[in-house]
Amino acid sequence: MTAKVISLQIKAGIQSDGKLFDAPSYVDGRWVRFQRGRPRKIGGYRAIFLNASGISRGMIMNSENGINYIYSGYSDGLEYWQTDDDDGIGAGPFNIGFPGIILTLDSLVAGSSYTDGAYVNVLLTGGSGTGATADITVAGNIVTVVTLVLAGTNYAVGDILSASSVDIGGSGSGFSITVATTNTDFTASSNNLWQFDIGYNADNSTQQIIAHPGLNLPHIDNTSNTPVFAGTFPNGAMTILEDTSGATPTGDPIEVSGGVVMLHPYLFVYGNNGFIKNCSAGNFYDWNSADANETNVATGKIVKGLAVRGGTTAPSGLFWSTDSVIRVSYTPTTISGSTLYWRYDIITSQSSILSSNCVIEYDGIFYWCGVDRFLMYNGVVAEVPNPMNFNYFFDNLNYAQRQKVWVSKVPRWGEIWWFFPKGDSLECNDAIIYNVREQVWYDAGEALGVHRSAGVFSEIFRKPVWAGVDQNSLGTYSLWQHETGTDEIYLNNQNAIQSYYETNNIGWVTGGPGMNDPSGPNKWIHVERIEPDFNQSENMNVYITGKSYANDEDVTSAPYVFSPTTPKIDMREQRREMRIRFESNIARGDYEAGQVLISADFGDERGTGNP
Repeated sequence: MTAKVISLQIKAGIQSDGKLFDAPSYVDGRWVRFQRGRPRKIGGYRAIFLNASGISRGMIMNSENGINYIYSGYSDGLEYWQTDDDDGIGAGPFNIGFPGIILTLDSLVAGSSYTDGAYVNVLLTGGSGTGATADITVAGNIVTVVTLVLAGTNYAVGDILSASSVDIGGSGSGFSITVATTNTDFTASSNNLWQFDIGYNADNSTQQIIAHPGLNLPHIDNTSNTPVFAGTFPNGAMTILEDTSGATPTGDPIEVSGGVVMLHPYLFVYGNNGFIKNCSAGNFYDWNSADANETNVATGKIVKGLAVRGGTTAPSGLFWSTDSVIRVSYTPTTISGSTLYWRYDIITSQSSILSSNCVIEYDGIFYWCGVDRFLMYNGVVAEVPNPMNFNYFFDNLNYAQRQKVWVSKVPRWGEIWWFFPKGDSLECNDAIIYNVREQVWYDAGEALGVHRSAGVFSEIFRKPVWAGVDQNSLGTYSLWQHETGTDEIYLNNQNAIQSYYETNNIGWVTGGPGMNDPSGPNKWIHVERIEPDFNQSENMNVYITGKSYANDEDVTSAPYVFSPTTPKIDMREQRREMRIRFESNIARGDYEAGQVLISADFGDERGTGNP
């Protein structure tokens, strides 16, 4: 038996940058995170809805009276699901209409017992709009032809219309016809990238969801203005915001290229040439009162806004342009009889932002990706050091798809996740993770669980919900509830999620396991035993891998399988530069690493050739 028993004390995090031989931390991993400096498997995920109409390009979630509402904007529209606020059981999707005039009708239900005849300009009833009429023909006591005459207003696709039997002969029942298409202010487009917020509109005493579908998916600096929409939460139809209230309404639609944010009770919109505009307090339809304002505060387009703690200057917000970061504060000041309500401070005009949806707030600090570094704001803008996977991210990002980079967080584990399209992928297929609590970085290892396009993090609903980018077996797209169990659950299938981590070099040439000494004996390390220490479910595998020289080829052992009750794993393995990989790849598999021990001694003195 070997003379030395050594604890595997490796620095937390996964160093994807640089060379394997040089890394002081773990060097590879997939679907693994770190807590208290130790590796553990990331949680599983369950497909809670399998019927999303398209790839989500923006999501928001809100709860009310024990019901959780999840909204998703996609290329052709807006839809929502509702669940309980615990385990993701619910229904949907429900389409959110964008009312307009009727263009076409379809899906005629003929009814019965009507009086034959041709009826002219009959008022159509039902649906969300008013004023539509049609010429209706009854033959054989059923409705046979419906010809639209007046298109009406505020109708939504899917509205089911009918007519009073009094207007079509005085008898009969069961006739209906569906609104097939409308002419609205919303334009379906594969370029739609959505921004949302929710706020209370005191003017009509309703909670409203605010949505902006910008044509920003191909280019962050797109200058095309599109309308801002609002609808009553939770299921009201979306209508274009217009300046129709206040003392001097203009009737103008509210249109921008950037997006929307609530600095309660004010709604802000933003876009080209540093443009920022806000409504009057609590009235989303008043953009002309004294406390409403608009200005241009930067050279570049404003692409993102978020509320920030303001203290005595609340409400306050941060706005990101393509080259600046601006703070906006409510500071009413009277000068020469005129009141100025808002203060605009340029925090920096030498910044950058990678995508519209790459900014997130974590405990009052804002984090985002610049075009070539990671940044944060905590009173000042500063770089977030990333010695672990900085190059891994920026060198592998499909820059042509930069607007698909998005960020979420998992506060339970102290994590911020940036999802990105890696290589030539057109959709997100990897993520890098900054653990704020542990102050370390790691990546997801291109696991299938990061094939996601948008998501919402836990608030009242206690699990993250992220939208999938891969078409499912039903020909639609899935919403996944993450941090749930240990496996991927799709329909009745329970699929194992591979999770592994690999140590850095533990050979004697760098001082031995957990060391990074500038000198060491020129001997191979010989391992005879591993003593696993895991909170573990189901079997795991351990592999020994390594090489003779840094630029040599790896030689990897067959797997050594161990169960939750295995006290020791005996082996006879030696490498000059050795690494150890632990893996879970079985249904219901889970692990949390403890203090793993290895029995190691000096091996051969050979300095050449593969093991």
